[in-house]
Amino acid sequence: MNKNCIIAIGLGAMALTACNQNEATDADKFIGRQQPQVNQGQFTPELLWAMGRIGSYDVNPEGTAIAYNVSYYSVEDNKSHTVIYTQELNETKAGNETMLTSASSSELTPQYINKGEDIAFLAPDEDGNMQVWCMKADGTDRRQLSSEAEGVDEFKFSPDEKKVLLIKTIKYGERTSDKHPDLDKASGRVIDSLMYRHWDEWVENIPHPFVADFDGSTIANTKDILGEEQYECPMKPFGGIEQLAWSPDSKTIAYTCRKLQGKDYACSTDADIYLYDVENGTTKNICKGEGYVRPQVDYTESLKNQSVNDPALTGNTVSGFLLAGYDTNPSFSPDGHYLAWQSMERDGYESDINRLLVMDLQTGTIKQLATDFDSNVDSYLWADDSKTIYFIGVWHGTTHVYATTLDEGTSTKLTDGQYDFTSLALCGSKLLCGRQSMCEATELYLVDPAKSGEANAIAVTHENAYFRDNVAWGTVEPLWSKTVDGKDLLSWVVLPPNFDKSKKYPTLLFCEGGPQSPVSQFWSYRWNMMIMAANGYVVVAPNRRGLPGFGKEWLEEISENYGGHCMDDYLTAIDDAVAQLPYIDKDRLGCVGASFGGFSVYWLAGHHQKRFKAFIAHDGIFNIEQQYLETEEMWFANWDMGGAYWNGHPKTFENSPHRFVDKWDTPILCIQGEKDYRIVSSQAMSAFNAAQLRNIPSQLLIFPDENHWVLKPQNGVLWQRTYFAWLDKWLKDK
Repeated sequence: MNKNCIIAIGLGAMALTACNQNEATDADKFIGRQQPQVNQGQFTPELLWAMGRIGSYDVNPEGTAIAYNVSYYSVEDNKSHTVIYTQELNETKAGNETMLTSASSSELTPQYINKGEDIAFLAPDEDGNMQVWCMKADGTDRRQLSSEAEGVDEFKFSPDEKKVLLIKTIKYGERTSDKHPDLDKASGRVIDSLMYRHWDEWVENIPHPFVADFDGSTIANTKDILGEEQYECPMKPFGGIEQLAWSPDSKTIAYTCRKLQGKDYACSTDADIYLYDVENGTTKNICKGEGYVRPQVDYTESLKNQSVNDPALTGNTVSGFLLAGYDTNPSFSPDGHYLAWQSMERDGYESDINRLLVMDLQTGTIKQLATDFDSNVDSYLWADDSKTIYFIGVWHGTTHVYATTLDEGTSTKLTDGQYDFTSLALCGSKLLCGRQSMCEATELYLVDPAKSGEANAIAVTHENAYFRDNVAWGTVEPLWSKTVDGKDLLSWVVLPPNFDKSKKYPTLLFCEGGPQSPVSQFWSYRWNMMIMAANGYVVVAPNRRGLPGFGKEWLEEISENYGGHCMDDYLTAIDDAVAQLPYIDKDRLGCVGASFGGFSVYWLAGHHQKRFKAFIAHDGIFNIEQQYLETEEMWFANWDMGGAYWNGHPKTFENSPHRFVDKWDTPILCIQGEKDYRIVSSQAMSAFNAAQLRNIPSQLLIFPDENHWVLKPQNGVLWQRTYFAWLDKWLKDK
């Protein structure tokens, strides 16, 4: 390790080390083997923020070692620090990892190059701009490879390592100072079209992909593969380097892009896959036919039944497939004959089923794999044989690893148990996967594709073993109920540590967001089920109508029907839990949720018929008419609400929670981030003001510097403290 001063960031001694200006401390002290004190085994928000969070990872070519990121957070300093570890796979017990980080700044996204002898990574240069660096696999011989003035966001080397893809941020559009150079200190923005802000930022910069030369020591001669085109690639807010891929011969780059602007961009999800020829600079769209012209559409209505989604009217098919929605995340087969990608069929529907498509690059024909899997293909990976694809998908509240083949097209389940698998990488003859559950933060596991079952997952990392060994954990059980229309509804029931079935427990109904996000075995650093259980609460978490993993019909029933069976399912779940589970105290029920879950809380507050004694809504829609014109992604508003309220869509807009405030009778806590441009903070403020005017006990927790999530450590702890203080006041204190 060099003599840079190490600043390890974590809670207490979890990742906190002293340092001096002359000599760095050793790796053991950096990771902080002196663990934070656990008070009688109780899991607290402070301990939650002390846990290491495993991020990106890579496997060396031989499949004998991995390099991976772990992030640590300091509540006191209100920031994080990300480090790089390596682990030999022949020794996978706790303590056998090696930390390579030797700088006070974070080092990110390790990737093996040079036949596994070196590891490339991102770290800041002396000016603070992130650049591509390289070091030996043992952490020595660090050297800077890129010197991009704008810095580098992400990177991916070509298979022959003579080229590298760089994602960089470029300026988008004109600023006020461009139009009025003499007003360089003016803060106003002059806006002419949609989408002028997205997620949590004003759209003044966008990511662009660049291809550069690499001679083994220097990255140079960068070229923007989009040229002057002002389109995002990868797509914000969540897209990354996975949206681009190198062909095995290093001659072609496949990339994802939604080549639309203004109102078209705000109202459409039509992203396509493009092939860029590195040698001659030409680009081909493989998701649209020759000469395709986007039809005229009415952006005040849902695109569901418009011509853009009707191939009979537009001829918009390729090899018989409608490719009008999100087409993302391309990947070439190892032999270069095929290109796979994830595809949503319809334009304007961000939660359409994600299909797994494969194109024969010689014939142009397309085939859909895993046709028997009536849920999303969330991520996927080619096997070395170029015939098998491994993928991850959710079914009945758990997310597992499956295999499918070009020949059969159907799927075979490789893992089992009450878990969520979260990512995939080839590791010799095995797969390296992330795995989590409601009781376990993400760790890395090896899965053997030749086997199946719950035992087919061997732990590789043990980042949070201390917490698993020293904290009292709750348990999670399934509960099946019959819905009002006779269908099967799965709820997860979370039980407190040291559970005593003879006691009565206050209980929370958890309302999921999305709206189409599964209630699977997720681990959250905010909506954490084990924290709720540790505070003495039973949690009932239903997979209500509108969630993936129960078939397409179940998934789609929520659109334009926010007050329909999805709300019936919530009430069915809590009523059935009360009837079947004698340890639930029906006189101490709370209802909590975020995003669509926040909408659900506001809606149930006017319809619960005195079931609940406390509500908490985070970033929820309170006034649907208000939301329709406040949100930035208009495709979502149009599809889920049917179109503009002035066009007459009573089924959706008449179910707006603000219309039922006269029925509110229960204490409510409203939480919101002011940088949330998807559901604007006026929604929570309006709900809080309404409760105040009606003399309903209420509280508002507002975060000026947070978006749809709560990302800063001190804000996270404040969120937890406020959350449980409110619940305890109304469900425990008597």
